This record gives sequence, C-alpha cells and structure tokens, in this order.
Amino acid sequence: MERTRAVFAISVAAEMSSLQIQNLRVYERRGLVTPARTAGGTRLYSDEDVAVLRRIRELLAEGLNLAGVARVLELEAEVAGLREEVRALNARRGR
Repeated sequence: MERTRAVFAISVAAEMSSLQIQNLRVYERRGLVTPARTAGGTRLYSDEDVAVLRRIRELLAEGLNLAGVARVLELEAEVAGLREEVRALNARRGR
C-alpha cells in the first residue's frame, strides 16, 4: 500500500497515533495535517498522515506548543526537500 493513500477513518488514525479524535480535528484546523475527504466529507488518513500525527505527539511531549510543532514540521519538510535536491545534484554529477 502507498504511504500516501488515504484509507484510515479518524477513529483508526487516532488509535494508531495514540491521540484523541478531537485532537486530530484541532491539528487539521491548525494545518498540521490534511486528511483526504470522501464525497460525503468523511476524513481519511494515510500512513504518512499517521506518521505526522505521531511526530506531533512526540513534539508535544517534548514541551512544544502547537505553533512550535508547526514550525518544526515546516523545517523538517524543508530539510527533507533540500536533502533530496542534494541527492539529485550529486546524481547528475556522477557521485
């Protein structure tokens, strides 16, 4: 299964990430996670979404507030993108 394929209902995603359903709704409102939606509006989460939820839980446990969590997630995504750019550049240079 693809990591980005949204297949988990909110209750399953909450259980998989050890979070409360209402917290997942808050994180969505804050833009920390963006689950897919069915035509009827039901949230569906992917493996990747669940990984983000687990990371949010870890960062909150470390004492960050939601604004701090958002910034860390943003920076982690930026670092991952830059690492991919470096890999691509090195591959073009024959490294």
